[in-house]
Amino acid sequence: MSSTLKPFAKGDLFVGATQLNNPDDDHAGRGRILQFDAQLAPKGELWLDETTHLVGGLKFDSKGVLWAFDSHSFVVLNIHRDGRVVRRPEFGTRAFSHVNFAADGTLLMGEHVVGGSIRPEVQARMKTRLPFMPGTTRFGDGHVFRFTTDGKLVKEYGTETHGGMGGFLGVTMSALSHDQKTLVYTSETGTRLMRYDLVNDRQLPDLQAILPPFPPGPPPMFFGMAFGADGTLYALRGGSIHLIDAAGVTTRQIPLEGFGWAMIEMAADGRHVFVSNFFTGDVAKIDLQSGTKVGGIATQAPKAVAGIAEYSGEG
Repeated sequence: MSSTLKPFAKGDLFVGATQLNNPDDDHAGRGRILQFDAQLAPKGELWLDETTHLVGGLKFDSKGVLWAFDSHSFVVLNIHRDGRVVRRPEFGTRAFSHVNFAADGTLLMGEHVVGGSIRPEVQARMKTRLPFMPGTTRFGDGHVFRFTTDGKLVKEYGTETHGGMGGFLGVTMSALSHDQKTLVYTSETGTRLMRYDLVNDRQLPDLQAILPPFPPGPPPMFFGMAFGADGTLYALRGGSIHLIDAAGVTTRQIPLEGFGWAMIEMAADGRHVFVSNFFTGDVAKIDLQSGTKVGGIATQAPKAVAGIAEYSGEG
């Protein structure tokens, strides 16, 4: 299979959609990033030789370089506009799954997993095996790490984690506040929307936490989040987008079709948001004012879409 990636153009949308083709491991397969134009029409695809499992955490830096991760295999990638794929081993063998870019040029990477065990009832349903960090008997520490762009460790933050439904999920998704002082994050499928004070290096009270008894229907849980230009946090709850203010109050909900919406990307125009559904592989473009779906992509890659990123034309 040959890559057909095209030169990046403003408004292009990139979707991590690994080709899951291993009957013994439902997270394993050939790494693939799909490219769509601003009208969400197919434009190209990039096949990756450096990864073994789900590729996600897509995000563009200020230079127009697309970052991507395979946390299962401790892989961090930089994808350049000319199609070059550069592996970044200097960040070490930790299960990083995403990055936030700080204003001072440093990188904040979230560690996807924590601990060394999985809840038995979840382990019984899993068809993948999580590797330990080399020389240890644990998957990871579920921390956030600040690096320079060349991979020098500046700070390790001792972030609390929830563990999610399986008990092993760490800092799986996060968003950096506009003032750069606070990281909001979650352990996906968990019931806590957590916060960490990056200036004073301390855990803060949760922005939101869902306590039992839970209402009927799908269990309450948090997934991806992103800050809007006005400081509102847009957080996915599986079947809806919650707009959350600085006090942790949900001021509005935007319902989505079905359940499984996990990744979110604020559009550069400030008027739309892109969301992806892990179960179906679908991507939807949502008008934030009306809450309606104005465009979509059917990737035909169920349980494989783990990252979406829009190219703003910068860099």
